[in-house]
Amino acid sequence: MDSSFFKRVKKESDNSHSGIRRLFTLNIGTIVFGVLFIYIIISILLYVTATHVRSYQVTSGPLARNAVYTGIAVYSEKVITADNTGYVDYYAGDHSKVKSGGIVYGVSPTKLPETEVVPDQATVRKILKDCEEFSQTFTPTNFHDVYSLRYLLEGELLNEVLRQRIASGLTSTSLSLGGSTICVSPSDGVTCYSMDGYENFNANLLSEGVFDEKSYRMIHLKSGDRILAGDPVYRLITSEDWSLYIQLTAKQIVKLNTTSNIRVRFLKDGVTQNASFTIIESGDGNYYGRLDFNSGLVRYLDNRFIDIELVTNSAVGLKIPVSSIVTKQFFTIPEEYSTYGGNKKNIGFLKASTDRNGNASTTFITPTIYNHADGKYYVDESAFHEGDIIIRDGSTERYILRDRASMEGVYCMNKGYAVFRRINILDKNEDYCIVEKGTPYGIAQFDNIVENASSVKESQITAH
Repeated sequence: MDSSFFKRVKKESDNSHSGIRRLFTLNIGTIVFGVLFIYIIISILLYVTATHVRSYQVTSGPLARNAVYTGIAVYSEKVITADNTGYVDYYAGDHSKVKSGGIVYGVSPTKLPETEVVPDQATVRKILKDCEEFSQTFTPTNFHDVYSLRYLLEGELLNEVLRQRIASGLTSTSLSLGGSTICVSPSDGVTCYSMDGYENFNANLLSEGVFDEKSYRMIHLKSGDRILAGDPVYRLITSEDWSLYIQLTAKQIVKLNTTSNIRVRFLKDGVTQNASFTIIESGDGNYYGRLDFNSGLVRYLDNRFIDIELVTNSAVGLKIPVSSIVTKQFFTIPEEYSTYGGNKKNIGFLKASTDRNGNASTTFITPTIYNHADGKYYVDESAFHEGDIIIRDGSTERYILRDRASMEGVYCMNKGYAVFRRINILDKNEDYCIVEKGTPYGIAQFDNIVENASSVKESQITAH
């Protein structure tokens, strides 16, 4: 046989071995891939079917947000009507206090031409001060306040003109000046240059319809307006006492039924005040809340409808879900059986024991103490067994561990396993509760706790 035959046989043999090697390599990769695929499938199934430990991050605050209401403000107000027909000019500032006999406005048959008034230095300083105070609080959304400033400044200038005549004993309710009839206040009070139809409102008029803000209209009265005799020209608020009426649901009536005094927060400016609270029944058969105040009305004279918050959820602390609460048993040991270790810092107990030879001895135990109340220490059961004997230091008195007491707490999972932490509940509803801050062996804000305490056991490894 020639050499070409052997070469061909050798080549075919080499090709055969190469194919076997390729096939063998392919099978190994397939097996490894298959094993990994099966492992992933099993891991997914185990994760889906396993009981997961959900964590909850402890927050701080009240149990629930306080309820928000829209109230109708009712003042001791008197509508002052004009005695004459003409053009009105206001001289007292809107929402400013006036004395009985103090100048409020004037009425002239025709629009008065502007007159030059030269005030003295005291009046100039007063005007500059008023302008500075106004600029510090002015916002474009309350542009109507500009009219109040105008009335205030005009009133101060007019008072400069009439100062001598008022000081001479003017007591009538009006006087003539440059063709105008100058009108004064019939009594002490606060002026208000707006009308809205609620000036004579009282509890007998309460109904769901009067709380409809969409149909509410307020008319602002301005200098230069033409008025007729008998037209309303301003309101005079004659008392610092005022009230707010609010609508109540059946649930709110039950909750507030025993409340006589309550803290109120005004959403407009964040100011809080105390108010007397009563529940009244109106003619429409519904019940409403009445809040009575004795100060602060000037801040809200431009608002017949006022949004408020009743501060009823006063308990503030750490907020946790009810489902996270667990009850744990503890041994209770009278405090007189406690002692200190060698460092005089750690509280512990002397446990009696006997060695193999029957010799008596004591062992100093420093268990985790979760509470100290009513003359007893609440100690972790893991440090002792029922029937253990505790020796009183410096005495022959003995205490046999039998008594137990339960305490509420949660499982903290900051370290990756469930650790019991005690809680002191301040307030509670169906879903959440408020617990005290700073409780020894307790929890703190931003701690991670087990949301569903029934899903784990103490010292169980968790993940969060």
